[in-house]
Amino acid sequence: MFMNNAIPPDGQAPVEMDPEQLRRQRLERLLRRLPARGEQAMRWLLQPGRGWLRAILGGMLIVGGLLSFLPVLGVWMLPLGLILLAEDVPPLRKLTARMLEWIERRHPRWMAPAP
Repeated sequence: MFMNNAIPPDGQAPVEMDPEQLRRQRLERLLRRLPARGEQAMRWLLQPGRGWLRAILGGMLIVGGLLSFLPVLGVWMLPLGLILLAEDVPPLRKLTARMLEWIERRHPRWMAPAP
């Protein structure tokens, strides 16, 4: 189930959050874990006005993810492509929100602050 609450680090009561705000927060934490060049590239791509480039790259990443049986390509490309497309395709935002929530539950270290 999609959680709407964020637990503050100081142990106070949970704060009700907008699902889009929660998705953005999770995405932000995941971006901070990327290598510096990868983080810069993703932040550049996620800026407003780059929708056409996000659509092209997101589509290419999804196709690459579906062809993951080939060398060099991998399943890792699929969620990245979905995240890029979700910025401009609202129905995909719910899917990526669930995906980010799953990552947060299943692999909490991926969302933890970078060492």
